[in-house]
Amino acid sequence: MATAATPASSAAGGVDWRQEWYEFDGATYLNLAGQSPVPKSAIRAIQSAIEWKKFPHHIPDTAYFDLPNKVRASIAKLIGGKPEEIALTAGASTGMLAVAYGLSWKPGDEVLTAIAEFPLQYATWKPMEQREGITLKIISPRDRFLTANDFIAALTPRTRIVSVSLVRFDNGAMLDAARLAVACHAQGALLLLDVSQCCGAIPLDVAQLGVDFMVSAGYKWLLGPFGTGFFWAKSEHIAKMRPGPFYWMGAEGAENFAALAFADPKPVQAARRWDAAETANYYNLAALDAGVDLVSRIGPENVMVHNHKLIDLLFSRLPPDRFVVASPLDHKHRGPYGCFQARTPEKTKEFYDKLRKENVIISLREGKIRVSPYMYNSERDIDRLISVVTV
Repeated sequence: MATAATPASSAAGGVDWRQEWYEFDGATYLNLAGQSPVPKSAIRAIQSAIEWKKFPHHIPDTAYFDLPNKVRASIAKLIGGKPEEIALTAGASTGMLAVAYGLSWKPGDEVLTAIAEFPLQYATWKPMEQREGITLKIISPRDRFLTANDFIAALTPRTRIVSVSLVRFDNGAMLDAARLAVACHAQGALLLLDVSQCCGAIPLDVAQLGVDFMVSAGYKWLLGPFGTGFFWAKSEHIAKMRPGPFYWMGAEGAENFAALAFADPKPVQAARRWDAAETANYYNLAALDAGVDLVSRIGPENVMVHNHKLIDLLFSRLPPDRFVVASPLDHKHRGPYGCFQARTPEKTKEFYDKLRKENVIISLREGKIRVSPYMYNSERDIDRLISVVTV
């Protein structure tokens, strides 16, 4: 797939999952954390959706709800939640905004996030300092990588919510979210996790994690297109959220297109009130449906095992005199990808440019080369990367 290689079979019956994607035109694609290539099944789904728009007289009214509800149920199953707790969004930011505007705030309430977090954390919470009088506290790691202990040590009686990525975008470090959730709840605080860099690539269960809110983009490990994602809210929190504008198709009775003249709409007691407008997007949602279905068939646990094996191989092959591993070595503390860097930022950029020139597709994030394989990759792809940086 990515290069001529031995089949990249998963632990699930030795299936060659590479056949689910088209060839990459000679590229070694190791950048799923940046953008998922669209699988063949999603392309077929998009083509079918185009036919619907080509002949709209074939679209039944139920189609506006059937596909969103199917995707909702699939995502809920993937994370151990309930379909009514899922909003279908255009990305992770939508859910963040729902929480920011939906919670009741008092001046001096604290929101905790991490230093050098993905920008959506700051874009969400910094304006809330001026709007609501809250305080955004930035937590730094005491050791090399951020841990749950760093947040637990910073909790105070004024902490309202901890908002953080489960897996960091710049080094793959993964938090012990379950431990953090226990500490948050003991303090009377909530926990919001951005799972964009792991949902679909590691097993997730909202009950075991103890999380209150979860957001995710859909165009990475859920194998969907850009402009997709979800927001999960624990049922008990949905009813407590402050009233605010909502998507009209999230109103009670909106399923009946023949009787829409209601002047005082009431939002359903479900997360779909925060759905992105035009939820029944025939193209994006059809592709996301196919992507999530493929994720479920592969199994996040199989992606995790496969990727850990490839990243372990990468780290073991990097010449230690030239490179430094920039991710945790312990699988318990590392997400589905890994990062490394040269001895200087300038050298790191040189190696990144060299890899891209040789059509080895990776990302450069915060001075680190991020390598994010998937089921279409094999050991041969890691060999090719190593051959480029060691010549």
